[in-house]
Amino acid sequence: MVFQHASMGLPFMGRPVLFGLTGLFLLCLVLSPAALAQAPVPSLRISTENSEDHVQTRAVARFIGQLKQRAGDSLAVEFYPEARMFRDRDVIRALEQGRVEMALPGIWQFDRFVPDVGLYFLPLLYGQDDAVIDRLRDGEIGSEINHRLESALGVKVLGRWIDLGPAQLFTTRKRVRQIKDLEGLVIRTPGGEASAMRLSIQGARPQAVPWPDLPSALSGGSLDGMVTTFETAVSARLWEHGIGYAYEDRAYFAQYIPLVSAAFWNRLAPQHKQAIHDAWEATVGPSRVSAAQAQAVARSVLIANGVRITTPSPKEREQARNRLLLRQPEMIKALGIDTGLAERAAQDSGIKP
Repeated sequence: MVFQHASMGLPFMGRPVLFGLTGLFLLCLVLSPAALAQAPVPSLRISTENSEDHVQTRAVARFIGQLKQRAGDSLAVEFYPEARMFRDRDVIRALEQGRVEMALPGIWQFDRFVPDVGLYFLPLLYGQDDAVIDRLRDGEIGSEINHRLESALGVKVLGRWIDLGPAQLFTTRKRVRQIKDLEGLVIRTPGGEASAMRLSIQGARPQAVPWPDLPSALSGGSLDGMVTTFETAVSARLWEHGIGYAYEDRAYFAQYIPLVSAAFWNRLAPQHKQAIHDAWEATVGPSRVSAAQAQAVARSVLIANGVRITTPSPKEREQARNRLLLRQPEMIKALGIDTGLAERAAQDSGIKP
């Protein structure tokens, strides 16, 4: 049973009678009786943490539409956003254990399993523009990271990563006009030791808070701010939970990595593997464009809702990056990042570590 989600114009499915759960967000590619009679149909369950109107959710909807075009009725796809199956902090292990078939965790979820993913949070990339990010995720460095993820986690990296966008600093009561204003503030990170370590070096007190728990933490006053993107802030209407200011420093570039359980992948017929791969590849380009557009629109929405944004100049960002770079060697050592990989990343980015 298909319906059109009003905010996306993309196909989603209604509640299946099978589950009988109110509010279940599910997309099923329903099989014909003839297909059911022939063979069991692979079921691809996709778990994400973000809300139904989030840019990541729209990307997954686009992927499912592409997959339907290629696989027709030969695959069944169920989509569970809003952590209705797993929170992202738990979904990587769930993939490894075969309890879900596909997920798209943010890059901040990986360094506890594969420390080298922390490379994308190093001072090297603080305040950098999109061109530098593209070189380090779509080139040899990104391919090497994907290989290490697959080897360590029992997953298949489906293809290129999709964007959320540059992460900025948001605060509730204190306006940050320069990095030194971070001193002593309790700042939420989505997770990951690398991001927390960078904030600590900048003088903040980092605290990991799962996304579903964030509104209550902000409203309750246990946080002074957070690091996230403009679009994510708008999707959660964070101005309603106390966020009043933003510091547009491009602290890191938030991305999602498409993972499929290796156990599931290895059971698939070649034509299903090809259909899933091709559907994902057809999704990445439009989704990256859509994410960039969403960030620009979200910035305007935040301003319209009273959030005051401070934008440091490129020189100010460079100066902040250079100060952080002095501490990068100790970060690499403490985080367990491959030194050789970090050196190659520095060469590829054109930045001296």
